[in-house]
Amino acid sequence: MNALKPADLSLWKGRKDENLGRPNYWYEMVKVSSLETLKPSANKQLAILGYAVDEGVKRNQGRVGAIDGPDAIRKMLAILPNHFQQLTDILDFGNVVCTDEDLDATHSHLSKAVSQLLSQGVFPILLGGGHDIAYAHYTGIRQFLDGQEKSQTIGIINIDAHFDLRSNKNGNTSGTPFFQIAQDCKAKNQAFEYCCLGIQRSANTQTLFNTADELGVTYLENTEYTIEHWSEVKSCLNGFLQKVDKVYLTIDLDGFSSAYAPGVSAPSPMGFSPDIVLKTLDVLIESQKLISVDLAELSPKYDQDNATARLAARLVHYMVSR
Repeated sequence: MNALKPADLSLWKGRKDENLGRPNYWYEMVKVSSLETLKPSANKQLAILGYAVDEGVKRNQGRVGAIDGPDAIRKMLAILPNHFQQLTDILDFGNVVCTDEDLDATHSHLSKAVSQLLSQGVFPILLGGGHDIAYAHYTGIRQFLDGQEKSQTIGIINIDAHFDLRSNKNGNTSGTPFFQIAQDCKAKNQAFEYCCLGIQRSANTQTLFNTADELGVTYLENTEYTIEHWSEVKSCLNGFLQKVDKVYLTIDLDGFSSAYAPGVSAPSPMGFSPDIVLKTLDVLIESQKLISVDLAELSPKYDQDNATARLAARLVHYMVSR
């Protein structure tokens, strides 16, 4: 079975307002695309690619449901207004799916898709799905950059309550992606540059903190990752950005307080708030190093009034509508 399901344009719909020479909403701009038919464009191009997979969540003993996350986010993106400052193509490439519980093959398909999108000059926006998306996403970026003439260091910024540095000796899960990346970097003699923002003591064992320290991970705990500590947060970000050439951003929605994001695989009442994340996005965008982004762990069946899906959509809108 094909691991990539074509885009469903029926997900993209919204209100109809008078059109004064330009589309009013995202749903009016979206076009179905495919990796086979993608062509270069003079316009800014954004690729929406879903990762409709929660096999990694199940393996990590989490509550499943993230398989439906990508389409729920699409529905909320559809109704957002068009504030693009330049001509922009929004291309929907459908969803990567997992067949026969073969997570490794699924990751391989996603990595290949990411590499192809980047090679065409498209900015990938990946919608999850379990956070094991991170390993496949990073690998795709690495494959693309390894094909360039100049060697470039990837900095991973993970906005999350969890390190996701569990050992994968018993298999890959949504809790192992950054450990897997660290092992790949070690094998290839490449730098493992990983910054995690919003870490919760109550959501990570001491073993995971020890692993993070051994791997040289930069991290801020949720008590530090707040607006009140913005000067320290910004200093941390700028220091990290100076060490890397490109930034891969991954946002695990379960890092937000459950007041903002109830519909996730592992909700927490002690998470961070959207305001600190928006300021973080400003710094990353201004750096001009951001190469690709994903949002993970939306589980729509646990959401309330689509609050979490709306949050994910607003974060995407904030990042790219400039």
